[in-house]
Amino acid sequence: MNRYIKPGKGDGFFNVAVQFLTRMGVSLAGSRVLLVRGRKTGEIRSTPVNLLTIDGQRYLVAPRGQTQWVRNLRAAGEGQLRVGRRTVTFRPVELADEDKPVILRTYLKRWKWEVGRFFEGVDHTSPDSVLRDVAPGFPVFRITETA
Repeated sequence: MNRYIKPGKGDGFFNVAVQFLTRMGVSLAGSRVLLVRGRKTGEIRSTPVNLLTIDGQRYLVAPRGQTQWVRNLRAAGEGQLRVGRRTVTFRPVELADEDKPVILRTYLKRWKWEVGRFFEGVDHTSPDSVLRDVAPGFPVFRITETA
């Protein structure tokens, strides 16, 4: 599924503010700055993301769908997460759709206030069957730090 929601007018300001605060070392509800090499330009691109931890595993969810950062991360095969001066390099593993419901549920429970509008009526109380139905539109990556 090629679901993609373009950022709205207010989203640019919000993203810049979150990125600035995160770079200063202030993580807003788990925010990080994702750094990933662009698949066409080779330049490092940055965007704010929410880092989700479940049972010691860490995940990135793309609430807007097939975004540029998702495409770049797939192509690069690695990225970095930054908060303040701390930068962690990682490798992503994209989850299969059938593995996403518990991740999406937990993500929505924590950040619905921020990203709920992108899920079009689906929330953390939705049945697993609904979460499975929408899963193809929401890329999810398990991340593992590299040395």
